[in-house]
Amino acid sequence: MDKKQNQGLQETYAPKSICFGCGPANEKGLKIRSIVQGDHVVAEWIPEKYHEAFPGVLNGGIIGSLLDCHSNWTAAWHLMKQAQTEMPPCTVTADYSVKLLRPTPTQGAVVLSAHVVESTADRAVVEATLTAGGKVCATCKGTFVAVKPGHPAYHRW
Repeated sequence: MDKKQNQGLQETYAPKSICFGCGPANEKGLKIRSIVQGDHVVAEWIPEKYHEAFPGVLNGGIIGSLLDCHSNWTAAWHLMKQAQTEMPPCTVTADYSVKLLRPTPTQGAVVLSAHVVESTADRAVVEATLTAGGKVCATCKGTFVAVKPGHPAYHRW
């Protein structure tokens, strides 16, 4: 089996990234591992007590970070495949909106799933869900843009 299939997109393409949400090199970060499954990108993440807003419920800011980073990697993966390149472009969040549908329990895994619903050569619109305890707890829709030379995020991975 290809080594890349066992790793998250972050570990494969940006192992030195320090992003709080998805950077493998950030010791205090969330370390999301986004894995391609067909036309969706999925991740499973385990919350800790210190991620709670109050006992048993995940903080909304953490939910936003999880959905933002996971959606961003979904866009980068899609743009890479669309352009038929070896590396994903460095992408940044242009906008994203999160809907918190119900409290997200912190007992057990949180599952993220995202897919591209619209794209051009340099941007993708992604829809994502966050599920916990078998229920969709939050949704997200965002636009993610490949940056050009001169942008601070260019070549960050």
